[in-house]
Amino acid sequence: MFKFLLERWFKLVIISLTLVLCLFTYIFHIEPGWVDIVPLTIAMPHLDAAFEGTRIVQISDIHIDGDWMTTKRLQQIVRQVEQQHPDLVMITGDLVDHDPRTYASGLLKPFTYLTERVPTFAVLGNHDHYSNPQPLQDILVQSHVTELANAVYTITKGGAQLNIAGVDDVWMGRDRLDLVLEQLPQEGAAILLVHEPDFADKAALTNRFDLALSGHSHGGQVRIPFSGPPVLPKHGQRYPVGQYQVGTMVQYTNRGIGMARPRVRFNSRPEITVITLKQAV
Repeated sequence: MFKFLLERWFKLVIISLTLVLCLFTYIFHIEPGWVDIVPLTIAMPHLDAAFEGTRIVQISDIHIDGDWMTTKRLQQIVRQVEQQHPDLVMITGDLVDHDPRTYASGLLKPFTYLTERVPTFAVLGNHDHYSNPQPLQDILVQSHVTELANAVYTITKGGAQLNIAGVDDVWMGRDRLDLVLEQLPQEGAAILLVHEPDFADKAALTNRFDLALSGHSHGGQVRIPFSGPPVLPKHGQRYPVGQYQVGTMVQYTNRGIGMARPRVRFNSRPEITVITLKQAV
């Protein structure tokens, strides 16, 4: 009897250890690199027919660090972006994990490859501002990525306008929505790029933006089934993942492609969002 119980206990231990090993392998090595391509169609009330069917690819939270998110890994992500045949690419912050002086240069080759093929816009996030962001901003200029730091870029097609706006980082107190609104034309649909998704409440009050794109929360990075993420960052708690209707504005929060420490993902795969714009009926 004792021998039977001992054998049974031993089997349970082996099974338990195997399951734990499988879980750790999954959250540390499999899911972090398993990119989810998320297709969306967004109806925009102010969209002109000239921009019907425009494809926007959004990526966020690259967190390049020379360790997990390397230039080589980012090049693979960029090729996946290219395969979606975008008309525009939007990058919504946290391009580096820390220390732009050390790691921003790793963005140059992938970003240059991208901008040679498609117009690319970016805003910075809180990690980009933890130390002097100028080396990162220099890389954006060199690679021809348009940074929208409290600024507006207007695309014109056949007399119609599509306005791409961006506010600088909210966490670091650099957001100036007032400056954006001063520059924003009265005509045409408007898309807002802002790293922190909870800024949607403030942006929606203007009734001027059709769509806001954000990142920051990584979808929680770990999402407990039937419960959700146990931890969410400041400014990323009301709209942490996916699509929301905030007033007349659609808010979309991308799960990011990189990670904050600890570098694990569970039930929150890295994401490339493919958005097709259409006119609202």
